[in-house]
Amino acid sequence: MGTATTTLAMCQWPSSSSSSSPSLRMRVRVSCMGPQLSASPVDKTLFQIKNSGVIACLRANSAEVALEAANAAIAGGISVLEIVMSTPGVFEVLQQLVKEHPTMALGVGTVLRIQDAKAAINAGAKFLMSPAIVKDIMDYVKSGDILYIPGAMTPTEILSACDAGAKMVKVYPVSALGGFQYISALKKPFPHISMVASQGITIDSIGEYILRGASSVVLSDAIFDKEAIAQHNFNKIHKLAHSAALLADKAVNRSHSLLL
Repeated sequence: MGTATTTLAMCQWPSSSSSSSPSLRMRVRVSCMGPQLSASPVDKTLFQIKNSGVIACLRANSAEVALEAANAAIAGGISVLEIVMSTPGVFEVLQQLVKEHPTMALGVGTVLRIQDAKAAINAGAKFLMSPAIVKDIMDYVKSGDILYIPGAMTPTEILSACDAGAKMVKVYPVSALGGFQYISALKKPFPHISMVASQGITIDSIGEYILRGASSVVLSDAIFDKEAIAQHNFNKIHKLAHSAALLADKAVNRSHSLLL
C-alpha cells in the first residue's frame, strides 16, 4: 500500500471548507445538537449520515485509484463514504482514509460474510452496508459500536430488518421499484424507520428523495463516474461530488425546516 499512500499524498484539492462548498464534515444543525453530546458511536454515525444526505459509494479496480477517487470526492464536500468489497485492497484503502479523515463516517459496502464484516471493523469502518439482510452480521454488531445498514426491498423485509435491530435500512433496488415515489409510499406506514435509498439515483434527484422521506441516498456512478474512473479524471469526480454535496445540503436543510 506504500504506492497508494504516496499517490494520495500527491493530490492537491481545494478545501471543501471554502465559501462555495457545503463543508459538510463540520456542519452541525442546532436542532440536532442535544442528542449528539452523549450519543453512542452508532448514533453519531447515524447523525452524520442523516446530516449529510449522501453516502458516496466507491468501487474501483485498484487501491491506488480508489484512494485518488475518494480523496477527490471528500475534497468536493462528501462526508460519508463507503468502499465496495470488490475493490482490491478495500481494507487497506479504508485504513488509509480513516488515518487521513478520522472524523468522517467511512464504511464498507456489499458486505455479505461475517468474516468480511469483522475485517472491515478492524480496519476502522464506522458502518457496514449490505444489499440484503445478513443475519450473522446483524447479530454480531448488536452489542458493538458499528452501524449496520441491511438492504431490503419489500415492506415485510423492511419491517423485519427494523424488528431485528436495524437502526437504518437500505431500500434496494429503489429505482427499479419506483424511485422516490416508492420511498414516499413506504414512509406512510413506516414513518419511524430511517431509510437509505439506493440504486440508480442521479444527482438531480437527491432533493426529491430527501423530501419524500429518505434519510440519505447512495450515489455510486453519479459521483464516481465509470468513464472518469477509467480515465483517472479525478477532477470530474471532484466536481460531481461538489454538486451532490451542495444539493444534498440544500435538501436536508429544507427537510428540517419543514419539520419545524
